[in-house]
Amino acid sequence: MEDFVILQEQLLENVSKEQRYLLDEIDWSNRLIGIKGARGSGKTTLLLQQIKHKLSKSLETEPLYVSLDNLYFLDNTLISLAQDFVLRGGTHLFLDEVHKYPNWSRELKLIYDQFPNLKTVFTSSSILEIFKGESDLSRRAVSYHLKELSFREYLFFETNRNIPKISLEELLTNHKEIAKKTKGEIAHVIKYFKEYLKHGAYPYYLENKESYIQKLNQTISLILEIDLNAVENITYQDSRKIKKLLIAIAQSAPFTPNVSKLSERLGVQRAFLINAIKLLNRADLVMELYKPTKGVGALTKPEKLFLNNPNLVYALGKDNTEIGTLRETFFVNQMKHLYEIHLAEKGDFIIDRTYTFEIGGKNKKTKQISGTPNSFVVRDDMEVGSLNIIPLYLFGFLY
Repeated sequence: MEDFVILQEQLLENVSKEQRYLLDEIDWSNRLIGIKGARGSGKTTLLLQQIKHKLSKSLETEPLYVSLDNLYFLDNTLISLAQDFVLRGGTHLFLDEVHKYPNWSRELKLIYDQFPNLKTVFTSSSILEIFKGESDLSRRAVSYHLKELSFREYLFFETNRNIPKISLEELLTNHKEIAKKTKGEIAHVIKYFKEYLKHGAYPYYLENKESYIQKLNQTISLILEIDLNAVENITYQDSRKIKKLLIAIAQSAPFTPNVSKLSERLGVQRAFLINAIKLLNRADLVMELYKPTKGVGALTKPEKLFLNNPNLVYALGKDNTEIGTLRETFFVNQMKHLYEIHLAEKGDFIIDRTYTFEIGGKNKKTKQISGTPNSFVVRDDMEVGSLNIIPLYLFGFLY
C-alpha cells in the first residue's frame, strides 16, 4: 500500500495541466464509474487530475491511484487491496487499465457490494465491453467514453482561448454568429485546423510534435499487439493479420470492404475478418458506417470504413492522404459516440436520421442535396458560412 501512495505522489507532481472536456462532465458522486477510451486519449491523466484538483485538498477524502498492470497483482488480489485501503480510511479508489487484470468484473462487483462507502473509478481500453464481463455491472457502473481531443480543445491548448462547447442544433441554427465570434477571438483559425488534422487528436502531441507520428504508430502497434490480447485473447499471429487489414483499409479509405477478396488476400475466414473489423472499430482505430435502412448484426459487413481520425490517415495512409478523405474522416470522428451517423442516400452523411450533410472544399455546391429537407453543405477552407453552408472546422466544437 505504501508503495502505491509514494507512486501516486510522484505522478501527481508531474501530471499535465491541460484538462480534458470529460473531467467536468463526469458525475463523480456515483459509487462505480467506468471510463473507456482509446490508448493515448488521456484516461490516466483524467484520474490524476481529479485526485489532485478535487480530492487531495480535502481533509474528508483519501484517494488512491493504482494501475492494474502493476506487478503487485501477480501475488495479490484487487479485492484484498480494496479491503486494506478501506480499513486505512480510504474513500476513493482509482483503478487504471482494468483490462490488464483477469477477474476485473467479478472483483469490481464484490468491491461495490462489500464497501458501500467506497467510491471506485476504473478505466479500460475502448475495446473492452464493460457490461459483458463475467459479472453484471450494468446496474452498478455508470459508463463514460473519452474521445480524442476535439478541435475546440486543441485550440485551447494552442491559444489559451476557451471556445464554448456547442450542441449540433446550436451549430446548425447559429453557425454564422459562432464563426464570426471565433474569427474575432482567434486569428488564422484555418491554419490551426490544418495543424489539428495532422497532429491534434491525442494529448501527447504536446510532448513533441516532431516525433508525434512515430509515437502514434507505436501506439497503434501496442493496441494491436497488447490490448487486443489482454481484452480478447487475440494471438500475436492473428494480431498481425488484423494489422494487415488496418493497413489495407488505410491505403484506400474511405474503404468499401469486399469480404471475399479481403479474406483471400489476408488468408482468413469471413467470420474472422468481420470480427476483426468490429474489433478495430471498438479500439477506435476505424469507424464503421451503414445506411440507415440496413440492419446491423454481428456478421454484417459495414458499407464503408474510415480510419478513426485524420491523424491516423496521416500516420497510416502515407502518400495516399487525400484532402477529401481527411474532411470526411474529421466530420465522422467528431460525431462518433455523440450522435447516430449513417451514410446518406443523397449527400454524404445523415445524423440522427434527420440532418443530411454534404462535405467538400470551399467551392462545394448545394446541388447534391437539392430538395432534401434539413440538409447542409459543410465546406473546408472557409471561416464564416451562410444559410445552409457551414464551415467544416465548427464541427470540432461539439465536445
